[in-house]
Amino acid sequence: MDLYEYQGKQLFATQGIPVPAGEVAVTPEEARAAAERIGGKVVVKAQVQVGGRGKAGGIKVAENPDEAEAHARAILGMDIKGHVVHQVWIEAASDIEREYYASITFDRGEKKPLVMLSAAGGIDIEEVAATRPEELARLHVDPLTGFQAHHGRWLAYHANIDAVAIRDVVSVLERLYAGFISLDAMLMEINPLILTTDGRVIALDAKVTIDGNSVGRHPEMASFQESGAEDPQERMARERGVTYVKLDGDVGILGNGAGLVMSTLDVVALAGGRPANFLDAGGGSKADDVVTALEVLLSDDKVKSLLVNIFGGITRCDEVAEGLLTALERLGATLPIVVRLDGTNEEEGRKIIADRAPSNVVVEKTMLSAARRAVELAKEAA
Repeated sequence: MDLYEYQGKQLFATQGIPVPAGEVAVTPEEARAAAERIGGKVVVKAQVQVGGRGKAGGIKVAENPDEAEAHARAILGMDIKGHVVHQVWIEAASDIEREYYASITFDRGEKKPLVMLSAAGGIDIEEVAATRPEELARLHVDPLTGFQAHHGRWLAYHANIDAVAIRDVVSVLERLYAGFISLDAMLMEINPLILTTDGRVIALDAKVTIDGNSVGRHPEMASFQESGAEDPQERMARERGVTYVKLDGDVGILGNGAGLVMSTLDVVALAGGRPANFLDAGGGSKADDVVTALEVLLSDDKVKSLLVNIFGGITRCDEVAEGLLTALERLGATLPIVVRLDGTNEEEGRKIIADRAPSNVVVEKTMLSAARRAVELAKEAA
């Protein structure tokens, strides 16, 4: 679950990480009122989950409330790399002396949290890592001992952090790690973490990703989850208990079992297509499960064809076929659908589809032939 900048800063504040005073606004008038309350020079920042806001005109400095209102009017509704701005963050302007980078993520290969710190903040950190890796200090943390002050000092030394800022930077890292663990985060990133002209260390940005599976342990996250940042199909799937991840292709995928679905994605790519999603209807999929899964898939207008790939172990192929027919009748789907059934009662399932399915549904016996057919049909429909 990715959070907006302002939500991440609210979490940082609860962890004791210094952040500038700010308020969220959804109208130009609210932006003006927020600027009046904050006082002095403010920054109007588009709230979208994509980089490059500044270059796109989504971040503006306002000298007074009139300018804040005018900037908000220009930014609200702006399209930034396909993301429409629905809200802005009005924040007290900061006098910046230096910009640093700090983050904590989970390194699955090492099975440990990875803390990174650099004195080259405020720019594309991937570029720094690729061209000047010596400027990015990294440290894996043993989860049994946790992050200690000496870890922070080691990072600060190897990242060449200014001496005047080391104590506060170490404190921020300690608090960032505490929040990373307590909130079940997958990423906590500050870019830039600034040193102000009066010697303070402040988080000027916030990028936070929370493990969506942990939200039940954190009821305070419910309001963030309902904020509208979540993709509509992913929200629908979550509400209906379907394991679904949206991708950027046009071949919809439905399978039963995570391993089978992952294999299906690979085979579609091998056939020259681009999967539109990962959708696991579950190893014991019943008719109702198939109906629910198809409702999620068909709600995505980018999908040009569907590939239904079912292996009947616990699942009976004839029951899946009945569920598919029920879904098609209920939803009135007309886009091409390719079905591959294999395993328990596969012949019965294929016969049900052959005898009763509408003409837009075809059956293939192998996964590769089904993928090739689905890719071909998607290209014809594009």
